[in-house]
Amino acid sequence: MSIYEIKVNDIFQNEVSLNNYKGKALLIVNTATGCGFTPQYDGLQVLYEKYGDKGFTILDFPCNQFGSQAPGTEEEIHSFCTGRFGITFPQFAKIDVNGENESPLYTFLKNEKGGLLSKAIKWNFTKFLVSQSGEVIKRYAPTDKPEAIDKDIVNLLGVK
Repeated sequence: MSIYEIKVNDIFQNEVSLNNYKGKALLIVNTATGCGFTPQYDGLQVLYEKYGDKGFTILDFPCNQFGSQAPGTEEEIHSFCTGRFGITFPQFAKIDVNGENESPLYTFLKNEKGGLLSKAIKWNFTKFLVSQSGEVIKRYAPTDKPEAIDKDIVNLLGVK
């Protein structure tokens, strides 16, 4: 299976094929608006602004599985993120990243880069870097700040 065969829903519940992102480097993140890591939205937006015109994008998937830290509707989450953090990268509908209702996207990501101890996503703001050809390059912990990922994005894109 390829990441490009997976379909997800956008914030309006419209089905979107990840094939639309073929040829771009991706940073896929499960997020929450009420999490201690929520300020990472600032760093994510900086990365998007630096590399968005160089073939890079961020795909934001709100997840309410950890402490119910992504309350509200997709529209409320989007409004919060654009208003408070000025994000302009694509946001999608809420998803589950673990368990019986786990999104096929996260099943794929975890199978590709499960982590050292467990494949389970431990918390919000777990990040996956995906190459332009759809290969999952690296998994980052929630504590890994976006600015720490910058050098990996530069290497992947071949930019300075």
